[in-house]
Amino acid sequence: MGLFGKSKPADPKALVDEWSKKVRKEGYGLDRQIRQIQRQEQLAIKSIKDATKKGDTASAKILAKEVVHSRKAVSKIYTAKANLKSVEMQMKGQAAQVRVAGSLSKSADVMKAMNQLIKVPEIQKTMQEMSKEMMKAGIIEEMMEDALEPLDESEDLEEDVQQEVDKVISEIMAGKVSKAPIAPQASIVLPEPSSEDVETEEPEAEEEDLEEMQSRLQALRS
Repeated sequence: MGLFGKSKPADPKALVDEWSKKVRKEGYGLDRQIRQIQRQEQLAIKSIKDATKKGDTASAKILAKEVVHSRKAVSKIYTAKANLKSVEMQMKGQAAQVRVAGSLSKSADVMKAMNQLIKVPEIQKTMQEMSKEMMKAGIIEEMMEDALEPLDESEDLEEDVQQEVDKVISEIMAGKVSKAPIAPQASIVLPEPSSEDVETEEPEAEEEDLEEMQSRLQALRS
């Protein structure tokens, strides 16, 4: 009696291990996105140099705008990685507590990090699912309504963007441009992925990036 129709309570340690694995996997995915964005940026820089030499300032400015947006995107991804790292560290703390107390406890730090992570489009679905699981387990409370709203992509004023565009072009032509700047949060590095977590990079990736960039530039010109 009472054995059927009732689900077995989730093992706290198993939950923590599962969440930690998901967090690391999402971190590796963000690393791949950063590399892809930076590859596209380097191709854009090369195209800007070529366009400037030909006197095609219109194309150079369009491409420089792409560089500006790519750097802002990388900065946001690094912020997301820092929040992922915060969650991972908190999960390690929860795992230690489970061994001692046998239960999970609320965490304001996890709540804060998850509130930010569910706004990041690249990992939003996974983070929303994890948030629901964490609420059931009692680690976090119900998410605030405004936390579910996506990050505002139109936060940059056009004038500020134009200033950044001019700065990028000046840097490139002065030979001082480098890869996308690393945000302060980048000093927090997630553990190296295991062979089962890493997806092999396609050898044609750079060629595909170049074709994609040329297509976007042609569409902007038309």
